[in-house]
Amino acid sequence: MALHILFTWLALSLPLLLLLLLSVKNFNNKKKNLPPGPPSLPIIGNFHQLGPLPHQSLWKLSRRYGPVMLIRLGGTPTIVISSPDAAREALKTHDLDSCSRPQMVGTGRLSYDSLDVAFVEYGDYWRELRTLCVLELFSMKRVQSFRYIREEEVGSMIESIAKSAESGTPVNMSEKFMALTANFTCRVAFGKPFQGTELEDEGFMDMVHEGMAMLGSFSASDYFPQLGWIVDRFTGLHSRLEKSFRNLDDLYQKVIEEHRNTNKSNEGKEDIVDVLLKMEKDQTELAGVRLKEDNIKAILMNIFLGGVDTGAVVMDWTMAELARNPRVMRKAREEIRSCVGNKKWVVEEDLSGLKYLKLVLKEVMRLHPPGVLLIPRETIGHFKLSGYDVDPKSCVYVNAWGMGRDPGLWERPEEFVPERFEDSPIDYKGNHFELIPFGAGRRRCPGMSMVMAMIELALANVLHSFDWELPEGMTEGDVNMEEGAGLAVFKKVPLTLLPIKASHKIDA
Repeated sequence: MALHILFTWLALSLPLLLLLLLSVKNFNNKKKNLPPGPPSLPIIGNFHQLGPLPHQSLWKLSRRYGPVMLIRLGGTPTIVISSPDAAREALKTHDLDSCSRPQMVGTGRLSYDSLDVAFVEYGDYWRELRTLCVLELFSMKRVQSFRYIREEEVGSMIESIAKSAESGTPVNMSEKFMALTANFTCRVAFGKPFQGTELEDEGFMDMVHEGMAMLGSFSASDYFPQLGWIVDRFTGLHSRLEKSFRNLDDLYQKVIEEHRNTNKSNEGKEDIVDVLLKMEKDQTELAGVRLKEDNIKAILMNIFLGGVDTGAVVMDWTMAELARNPRVMRKAREEIRSCVGNKKWVVEEDLSGLKYLKLVLKEVMRLHPPGVLLIPRETIGHFKLSGYDVDPKSCVYVNAWGMGRDPGLWERPEEFVPERFEDSPIDYKGNHFELIPFGAGRRRCPGMSMVMAMIELALANVLHSFDWELPEGMTEGDVNMEEGAGLAVFKKVPLTLLPIKASHKIDA
């Protein structure tokens, strides 16, 4: 009898208790000045409004609700920033309060116990790991040491395109650029190219693309920790995650073992695995933790998932925009050929004189930033953002794609006009928040210099060596500019162009 009374009391009091808790929460929220945002649904929040291309959906919502917008992804309060002023506040003024990473893009996806420099939460370990990457792996000295690899790989790509030019065969530029960045990155990291090796036989690039797709996906377990794993298992996402990173882990293990068993006497041509194994041997410590094999794997994961697609998509979008804008292509080509003369190749010393090409790249990254929504941050402490309250454990997205198309910032924002950057101090290095394709503040991409060195050299040689035409029957307006979903937004329809051997004289 007593037990029956107890259950009856609980059944009656539980709804009242829940109402009381909700009332307290709503009262506390009313005391705060929260950012505006669209109404959310119970449990799922605003998930239903993301759409297949979340950066575009969020930009449309921000046009209605403002440049600092609050949405809910499951139970996670999420701040979406769509203006340079708000981005500057979050990534510079309040950088320390918003520089951690949410777990959804952290250790659970990479299986390396919070070792990845891009995704690990903020703390002593992350600071020391980033210092290691900036000083040892991506320093200008290290970037220059890989110059011979850049020039060799670009030369190989140009020679393969020349064969197509001789036969009058159109070239899939998307594939060419992806192969270029894959070969370069594999040689820099592993000491051997991707094509023509066991890396190609084992499907390494398929593994990288799958890893990028997984990192760009919205896993239910990220936002609904209690029940989301059931959804992920039902949809197969969980098994795809496990398989993807297990395959990459196995391959990294093979590469590391190969390097351990190889004696390299020429330190001038050491690759990144060599550098990291040397640190392991020297018992290098990060925040009191010795560098171990898992750390090396995590850094390699960061390099491939962050580097291969980034360079390729920027080059792909550049050539697509040039194909749609013949005036700009002619101007860029004339500058390059005037600067380089009759030399067969554009070399890195020539790049400093290619002012217009640099304007073209700025304009490409305004319209097509490699990271359309910068990798999300998680707030550590409470702060005010544009007068609104932002609480700890909030997720912060910066819509770099949206800011690049804001008519309040750019005249004729949908048009491709590189001249808009003439006599402008704006660059893409994280100092001007109108254009932050590589992020800003503590979390700015440490490999930016490495990626841009390859992009500039490759595009300069592609434009120097060939004239480019659209396949027969196509006009500029037929170039498909649809975006594909992913962490790095790529062209949904690959770009195909017809190379014509340059009409100007080139010395052999």
